[in-house]
Amino acid sequence: MFRPIYPPRTRAYEYCPLAVNIYDSCPHGCTYCYARAMAKRFGRPWGNEVNPRPGIVEAVQKQLVGMRGQGKKIMLCFTCDPYPLGYTKAGRRINTTATREVIRAIKESGNHVQILTKGHMKDAQRDFDLLDENDKFGVTLTGASWEDEPGAVNVEARIRILRKAAAADIGTWVSCEPVLDPAAVYAAIESLDCVDMFHIGKLNHRKSNIDWRQFGHDVEALCKRLGRNYYIKDDLRREMNGEERNEVPDASL
Repeated sequence: MFRPIYPPRTRAYEYCPLAVNIYDSCPHGCTYCYARAMAKRFGRPWGNEVNPRPGIVEAVQKQLVGMRGQGKKIMLCFTCDPYPLGYTKAGRRINTTATREVIRAIKESGNHVQILTKGHMKDAQRDFDLLDENDKFGVTLTGASWEDEPGAVNVEARIRILRKAAAADIGTWVSCEPVLDPAAVYAAIESLDCVDMFHIGKLNHRKSNIDWRQFGHDVEALCKRLGRNYYIKDDLRREMNGEERNEVPDASL
């Protein structure tokens, strides 16, 4: 039986103990995306036509029958965006109704969602009525240039919706992973007092000139000085501690 809710492994598990990937691809074209790189490696189409995975809503509903009332948090999503921004080959805007139905099913089962997006912000705000203080709504802020995230919504829109989520008493978080521009990440941490948690991690799948050890210590000191809640991902923490790098990929991504 198709069981789309799964426990992520290694790096992904640091974000959330459970996850579900609603769509079969992502149109955002981020150069640092591990899922996109793996799809290319194995000759799988990626980003050309994005659709909900066949039967995803029904499969989630069925799996949640055995999880009723457990109060578990489920991540939306790791290998795709829950609010893909773009159009189908037929010229229609990508339909994100499946995301709303998955959220509804999770909430009605007595569980909670942890959303991460850099996609369609109007669709994301549409679903705020399903969320409460037990859920987490987040965006990705890496300091990436437009060239690194060509299909994603701009950073200003991401920040606006974070503030709207906070005003609606929804838990907020930011994924600063992979960091591409430390200065932009520092600026986000300094300015976003509406964020409940910052998750911070290094770039793992391509070379970088960033001194990760120095960055890690600097960003942690900044979070402590400003009283921000934060989590340093294990790979970055190892750099800070001078340990050997662990480049074993996470198959669940």
